[in-house]
Amino acid sequence: MTDRPYVIDEMISAKSIAARVEELAREIQAHFKGTDKLIVVGLLRGSFVFISDVVRELDLPVEVDFLEASSYGDGMESSREVRILKDLRGEISGRDVLVVEDIVDTGFTLSHVMNLLKSRGPARIETIALLDKPSRREVDIRATWTGFEIPDEFVVGYGIDYAQRNRNLPYIGKVRFT
Repeated sequence: MTDRPYVIDEMISAKSIAARVEELAREIQAHFKGTDKLIVVGLLRGSFVFISDVVRELDLPVEVDFLEASSYGDGMESSREVRILKDLRGEISGRDVLVVEDIVDTGFTLSHVMNLLKSRGPARIETIALLDKPSRREVDIRATWTGFEIPDEFVVGYGIDYAQRNRNLPYIGKVRFT
């Protein structure tokens, strides 16, 4: 799949991402003020950079857990079949939960994960997504907080990959095949 040559054009700079993460963290902190512990659930693998930056900006008691869900594999299009590859280690019943997603595209993954987690009885559950592609939405779902709304482009960087490559880029870039 990655045999096709491609280049990556920067869409969102590392500086813009850092500034937006600070803004989002302030909003999250205000929303969850007074919580005895916020369980921050990162959706692997694409959110790992975003979750670490968000958590470092929060002045709240936090616990971090991860859930791995997949609807892409190594492709560029969602299969629309969501599989849970790794479940949470801890309990969320009666707790405040923040689900951290890298990108909301068709909405299938986030919708599936939210239904699963809501069935476990959290006190409050909210979502944050670094990126949102509303033009691709097939399921009626939106994150509580969104970093950036983007057009229908295939993107990589800041934790987001193309066939497990380019996660280490400090910015969000658009993949362009040559």
